[in-house]
Amino acid sequence: MKWARLVTALVTLSLSLSALAAGEEKAAAKGPRISVEPESFDFGRTVQNKTLEKEFTIRNFGTEDLVIENVSTSCGCTVASGYAKTIKPGGKTPLTVKLETRAYTGHLTRSVMVRSNDPATNLVELKVEATVVAESAAK
Repeated sequence: MKWARLVTALVTLSLSLSALAAGEEKAAAKGPRISVEPESFDFGRTVQNKTLEKEFTIRNFGTEDLVIENVSTSCGCTVASGYAKTIKPGGKTPLTVKLETRAYTGHLTRSVMVRSNDPATNLVELKVEATVVAESAAK
């Protein structure tokens, strides 16, 4: 009989803690919340004077509209475009990132910064990278 009470008490405690944690999680998700997938992308080995392209996804997992206030890049060789400025709760938008290898050689890492009205994470930094070789070295 004592074991039955102990098990019942432990189950009740466990359920209470789970409900409390779920409530905190829901409270934390109020307002707009941004998520970008993937957070980084490696194009691998490539040649000079090539334009590489990757589509990222910006999601709003919050309860209010997410407003993309600004998207900037760390270099003129990188362009981010094609995204919606406002994303409804539960919605998403593509973000296309193009990286021009130009005459660069070696390992290349560039950043894309996405600024939004998410009060918890108002700036998200994405990374794109590639290893650029001269065309003659690629053969």
